[in-house]
Amino acid sequence: MKVLHVYKIYLPDDFTGVPRVIHGLAEAHAAAGIDVRVFAPARVPSATPLAVGRHHVLQVQRSVSVASTDLSVAAFRRFGQAARDADILHYHFPWPVGDLLHLVHARGKPAVVTYHSDIVRQRVLRRAYAPLMHRFLSRVDRIVATSPNYVATSPVLARHRDRVSVIPNGIAERAAPDPARVAAWRGRLGEGFFLFVGALRYYKGLDFLLEAARLSGLPTVIAGNNAHGELDVARLPPNVTYVGAVDEPDKEALLTLCRAFVLPSHLRSEAFGVALLEAARAGRPMISCEIGTGTSYVNVEGETGRIVAPESPAALAAAMSELAADEALASRLGAAARDRYERNFTDAAMASGYRDLYEAVLANRGKA
Repeated sequence: MKVLHVYKIYLPDDFTGVPRVIHGLAEAHAAAGIDVRVFAPARVPSATPLAVGRHHVLQVQRSVSVASTDLSVAAFRRFGQAARDADILHYHFPWPVGDLLHLVHARGKPAVVTYHSDIVRQRVLRRAYAPLMHRFLSRVDRIVATSPNYVATSPVLARHRDRVSVIPNGIAERAAPDPARVAAWRGRLGEGFFLFVGALRYYKGLDFLLEAARLSGLPTVIAGNNAHGELDVARLPPNVTYVGAVDEPDKEALLTLCRAFVLPSHLRSEAFGVALLEAARAGRPMISCEIGTGTSYVNVEGETGRIVAPESPAALAAAMSELAADEALASRLGAAARDRYERNFTDAAMASGYRDLYEAVLANRGKA
């Protein structure tokens, strides 16, 4: 079986959010003998397929980025052949260019789309884009949501509900934390702090976390790329430490040392929260906000952590204070988080779900 993933950005330019999910799925499928390629724009594209682990990336020149959408004229020249070489196309939504590529070059091709998120911020463009979006979604064979929570709350998915399946995102087992890195971070930060790791974007609710840290007085660590300037590093409360972007070994060391992981995202742009999976995998309790998305599927109130109202520093501070004061509770919630990861969110479970879906789509096409 030959599978072509299609998205607006991928390795080596980006390894957060959707690209991380694609990578995990691609590697798991390639290990099982599936021929996997990823079609994506790049800042400096390779002239030949780029090897990433066991799969390959077909890169095209990125032309310009408008409203968080990467445009590529070259994509329209090269996508047709790439699509013809595949048995099934796997689009990752939202990327309007991908919609056009399918409608122009691949309307008769077996295709699925993973619906990662509604379009939240660009309201005017969303209305203009809606006809193209619904036409595209009506032409693919199946639409995959990453949580039942998102199916229940997305007006777009409601319109296409008869063709929606749920396959949760999954991530691979983590390597054992590097003792030297754990010791280094312990010497710098101590233990038992509250941790946020992720891209510092408008929907992450960092202002609410900073105020919660001020109210609670608890040690709080923020790690992530601040390229968009969402975090005013010069005005942090004295109990908040910003450590910048961290690599995977440093992230695992920080997760090993923290009391709990906090994801204060307050908008539906946080559609799933892969960072929560990483915390669950590390056996850490989680604090997140109820925004009607997959964050409340990964983190279950009272089972794996605490879920509070969005945009409420007081509620965040109360949850942090509760876990800081009750080590036994934090330990119990963390153990349950780890168990939930093992049962629901491994890369193997995700890969199996998609392989079954691919085979069903191809079988149905064969009957037709």
